[in-house]
Amino acid sequence: MSDTGSLLRTAAAAAAFSATVLTAAAEQATSPNGVKTLSPDGAIKPTGTWNLGTRAGDFIFVAGMRGIDPKTNTLVAGDEARIRQAFLNMKLIAESEGAGLSDAVRIVVYVTDMFRFRPMVNQVQKELWGEGPYPPRTIVEVDRLNQDDIFEVEGTFYAPARK
Repeated sequence: MSDTGSLLRTAAAAAAFSATVLTAAAEQATSPNGVKTLSPDGAIKPTGTWNLGTRAGDFIFVAGMRGIDPKTNTLVAGDEARIRQAFLNMKLIAESEGAGLSDAVRIVVYVTDMFRFRPMVNQVQKELWGEGPYPPRTIVEVDRLNQDDIFEVEGTFYAPARK
């Protein structure tokens, strides 16, 4: 009988601990001021101390996305394909909160060679946004990106919070 009682107490303690851990994890997804951390299904997996995006009120902020295949979490081959994939990664995160590319209020693009990659960026944006309107864009040439990548894009989107 005492073995059964001990076993029941251990099981109850484990269940209480699990509930505490799950509750703490859920609370970490939203800050005290309501900033929600985004990690939608099908997105890339962050490596390091960052997250894919956040929602703060009516705005979605998407971290710098690169041309990483979400299925393998590795860079896709080909310059234009990599640029396209980065935009698609950003789009997936925005769409997870009800925003589309047409809801972008600003994007920032980083390239390692302006002369070579800016025309590709323009072409991919034209494919994805159609004939526009296009969001305000800043494009910056940088010396180096993570994993010696060629392109990164971050975006801010407007999507009124669902009530």
